[in-house]
Amino acid sequence: MTHDGGLRLHMERVLGAAPSVIFQALTEPRKLATWWGPDGFGIPSVESDLRPGGGYRIAMQPPEGDLFYLVGEFLEVEPPQRLSYTFRWEDPDPEDRETVVTLSLRDIGGTSAELVFTQGDFATERRRALHEEGWTQSLDKLEQLMSSAASP
Repeated sequence: MTHDGGLRLHMERVLGAAPSVIFQALTEPRKLATWWGPDGFGIPSVESDLRPGGGYRIAMQPPEGDLFYLVGEFLEVEPPQRLSYTFRWEDPDPEDRETVVTLSLRDIGGTSAELVFTQGDFATERRRALHEEGWTQSLDKLEQLMSSAASP
C-alpha cells in the first residue's frame, strides 16, 4: 500500500488465474458475492448494470449490526483489462464521501495476472484505513478463490 498525493489506496496482487477469469469474479454478481467484503460479512444481494453509466448496489451484512448498502456507477468497463466505478455508502458516515475505484488487470503468463487496485480520494485518514482493512481482507479472499479456480 502506498500513499501517492491525496488520501488514496494503492494495492497490487498477483492472482493465479487469467485476466478473463478474474474480471468475471470482479463483475458477475454471484461470483462477486463469494469474496466481497471484510471477513465475516455476508453479501445477500448484488444488483448490477455492467456498462459505463450503469449502476450497482451491493447489500452488506456485518456479523453484528444492520444490513447496509454500497452503491455507485460504472465509469469504465473494458473486459478483461479494466474496471472503474464510483463507490459510496447509501447512508454514509459523516466522514465519508464518494470515491473512485479502479481495477486494472495485466496478463503475466496465461494462468496469472497482476491486479492493480486504486481508490480515493478519502475525506479522512480514518476512513482510508478502514477501507484498506476491508479491501485487504476482500482481496485475500479473491486471491484464494482464484487459486482454487486454477486448480484442476
